[in-house]
This record gives sequence, C-alpha cells and structure tokens, in this order.
Amino acid sequence: MIASLMAAKKESDFDPRQFLTTMGAGRRLVAIPQKQRIYGQGEACDAVFYIRAGKVRLTMVSENGREATLGILGEGEFFGEGSLSGQPSRTGSAIAMTDCNLMRIDKKAMVQGLREEHSLSAMFTAFLLARNIRSQEDLVDQLFNSSEKRLARVLLLLSRYGADGVVDAVVPRISQETLAEMIGTTRSRVSFFMNRFRESGYLDYGGNGMHVHGSMNAVLQGS
Repeated sequence: MIASLMAAKKESDFDPRQFLTTMGAGRRLVAIPQKQRIYGQGEACDAVFYIRAGKVRLTMVSENGREATLGILGEGEFFGEGSLSGQPSRTGSAIAMTDCNLMRIDKKAMVQGLREEHSLSAMFTAFLLARNIRSQEDLVDQLFNSSEKRLARVLLLLSRYGADGVVDAVVPRISQETLAEMIGTTRSRVSFFMNRFRESGYLDYGGNGMHVHGSMNAVLQGS
C-alpha cells in the first residue's frame, strides 16, 4: 500500500513539460542559429529533439541529388524520433529555419523517460498520432486538391492556424522553391498564387516574414 502510494506520488510529481525544457541527465539545451544544420542525413541517429522555440525544416536528398522538404515543425513538436525505432543513421537532415532553442535528449534518456513516466509517454504518443494524421491529410491533399489549395493549406499549417486560438500569424520567410517542393508544383505557379493571395488580402509581407491571415481558410472552403 505504501509503495503504491509512493509510486502514485512520484507519477503526479513528474512534469513532462519540465522534463522537456530543463537540463538533466542525458538532456541539454542547444541554441541553433537560423539556417544552420541541426543534423545531417547519414549521421548517427542517437537523440530526439524537442522544439522549445523556433521552426525546423526536415529534408531528404535522393541518390540523384534531388532535395525534398518532408515537413516544417514548430514549438512544442519533436523530431529525430527515428532513433527510438533502432535507426542507426539519420534518413534526412534537419535545418533551423529561424533561430531555434532546442532540447536534445539522448536516446537512452528518452527511452527511460517513456518507460517510467506515463504522462511523458502519453504526451509523446499523442504527438506521434497527430503526426500520423497529418501525414494522411498530406497524402489526401496531394491526391485530390488543386495546387492553389495545397499552397493555402501549407501556409495555414506554417502559421499554426487554429492552434491555441491562432487566427493570424507571421511565418518566417520561406523560398518559393521550397514551397513548390512541398506542394508538388512549379515555382512559377507558387509565385502566381502568392500574388493572388496577397491581392485578395489573405497575406502580406513584413520585415520579419509573411503575415498569414485566417481568411486564407476561404481558399480551402472554395469549390
């Protein structure tokens, strides 16, 4: 009885957010400047990263040298979790789109935390499920939506539209080539639609990036 009460108290005392934002055994904070590489394709897969602040772009280069953008992640998201599945080396690269503040968690420390702390395990599982759903939505988007709608969706995702009540947000500057890679179209088509969005008042440009308005959602609602 006493042992079970002590275990319950230990569980209630554990705060996954504190685990992911403060240094400890196997955990260290790392600051990565904008445009710097966090890890590269083919490097040792030995840690998981948690984004405390900033945006990270995940990429992969094919054997013939073509680069593809796999995703763009922001605050509160994990990446590099392939280390937990036994991957010996990174299958892609991670690059800081903005100045980033990250928590680097050694594989051993992350595995131990997931095994011993239910709240951390639940949080991480929820993240993986959300990413899986996002991947399915991306596939449906590629198969059935026009390039204009795909671009609007990507811009809304980058702005974190709907997350924590966000309806308007500034997106760090991202090249039209990268946007074209992400939605599977040409740079000229991206340029055409970006001008149309700006003229329609769905976005505007400032010194620190693109200001994406919640009204962009109208593009997705259109027929």
